[in-house]
Amino acid sequence: MELTQSSTLKTIAILLVLTAITQPIYTALYLGAPDVNRLFLWGLEGILFALLAAFAGSALAMTKRHTLAFSAIAFAAILNVVQVGIGYTQFGPFSQAAETNPDLGAVAFAIVSLAFFLYNAAKVLLGLAAIVFGMAKLKEGSKALGGLTVLVGGIAFVANAVLVMTGLNGFLPSPVAGGSGVAATLLIALCLFTMSKED
Repeated sequence: MELTQSSTLKTIAILLVLTAITQPIYTALYLGAPDVNRLFLWGLEGILFALLAAFAGSALAMTKRHTLAFSAIAFAAILNVVQVGIGYTQFGPFSQAAETNPDLGAVAFAIVSLAFFLYNAAKVLLGLAAIVFGMAKLKEGSKALGGLTVLVGGIAFVANAVLVMTGLNGFLPSPVAGGSGVAATLLIALCLFTMSKED
């Protein structure tokens, strides 16, 4: 199967939108209905991120001007596959073990900390991709989309970088970091939907 760069970009954009949608759904279930099993959602995210890594890698091989942005998306997707895998396979068993033996609480916390480290590191990369695509849009003359994408991408980059450096021991995960990362993801998708064919 041979895909054009144009169809690859649209596929990446769709996958980015889908991954952005799953995150607020997961958060809403976690806060509003914690007893609801979220393993299916995690599994779906794992598949979406795996596909995103493949398509972003394909776009990276074909692109002429946006290598850094597609590289950032591909590696962010890989980090997210690992992060989702940790949540899918480790959160439940370690939480149960910590309930049975409180001495294992530190181990359970370390597993959660690792997952958030990877989550925030991936958001740093998506922030970087948003900055690159936003600057490209600015050069094309799309000041509104380009400027907003650069701004939100910069916020996502800085906010998530702070959490990567401080971890869960520093302070609780910031809604600004997660929210700006999701917003940057959606703006990247919008940039890709409107990208010219020669890109």
